[in-house]
Amino acid sequence: MDSASVSLEALQSRIGREIGYSDWREVSQDRIDRFAEATDDHQFIHVDPDRARKSPFGTTIAHGFLSLSLLSALFDDAVGAIEGVSLSVNYGFNSVRMVSPVKAGSRIKGRFVLKDLVARKPGQWQLTLDVTVDIEHEDKPALVCEWLILVVV
Repeated sequence: MDSASVSLEALQSRIGREIGYSDWREVSQDRIDRFAEATDDHQFIHVDPDRARKSPFGTTIAHGFLSLSLLSALFDDAVGAIEGVSLSVNYGFNSVRMVSPVKAGSRIKGRFVLKDLVARKPGQWQLTLDVTVDIEHEDKPALVCEWLILVVV
């Protein structure tokens, strides 16, 4: 799909199909440190490279919630704006699995499949997306989830 913008009608025609891939996005140590600061989650595995080197991962890793929090940016990159939408909000998740750690300095990208698009009430639509966040050069994804987005036109 064109990542500049897409109509709800175009999305409806893609139910059950992939609607986009984002570009690769680096998850740097600086980003991890800033996320730790914002969330008060300073566990050594995220913010202490010396201690983390001795862990099973051999380096610091991103918070699972950091990877999850990047979904909005990855979606915007992959799909773009939805035409006529005045507001969109995260409505929640039916499932989330954090499959593999994202090591500091790795790059991730999102793959989005539109599972469903339904009218909830006049002017409101709910998107249900199957999302996979891949890690460059890794066999397993960082996470998989079923994500709900509510849009208002």
